[in-house]
Amino acid sequence: SMAMPLVIGGPMIWFLLLKHEQLRHANNQLAHLASTDWLTGCLSRGAFTEAVTRRLEQRRGAVTGGALLIVDADDFKSVNDRFGHDAGDEALRLIARAIGRAVGDSDLVGRLGGEEFGVLLAHSGARAADHVAERIRAAVAAIDFAPGGTPCPLSVSIGGTTYATSVAFGDLYRIADRHLYEAKNSGRDRVAMMQAA
Repeated sequence: SMAMPLVIGGPMIWFLLLKHEQLRHANNQLAHLASTDWLTGCLSRGAFTEAVTRRLEQRRGAVTGGALLIVDADDFKSVNDRFGHDAGDEALRLIARAIGRAVGDSDLVGRLGGEEFGVLLAHSGARAADHVAERIRAAVAAIDFAPGGTPCPLSVSIGGTTYATSVAFGDLYRIADRHLYEAKNSGRDRVAMMQAA
């Protein structure tokens, strides 16, 4: 009779819908995990690159520019060597928190790998970007980090570049990275900024 498949079909459909919902939730969690750096809670490198690329593409035809900063912890190997990797991890969490507090809600912060972070400042001219970079530098320098009771000052070097027109993320990164190198070479705990062409 026709009634039999319906009796079985009803609960089966309900079961499949439930499973589908559970799977969707699990996938959302996985997507969040993939887009978030497990240690610092910042965007992962892939998610940051994707989000920045999307932002830069939205900018096409718009006049408002922004800035990309690369923030790199100074002499970080010595933190790990002297105090161990757990202390190093804690230092990275503190640095990430300091960066997060220094930027605005519409700005993006990602961990690019190791002790390097990327910051995309929305609607930011050179002076504003310089100001934020300086705020990040000062916030990190002010961190009270003393693993096992031994004071260990933290500092970052920051390279940055502003953009006014449509530009590829790779090009921005290369310019900012070059300035990071300059900041490192001129004594660390520094900011080196330049306006992109």
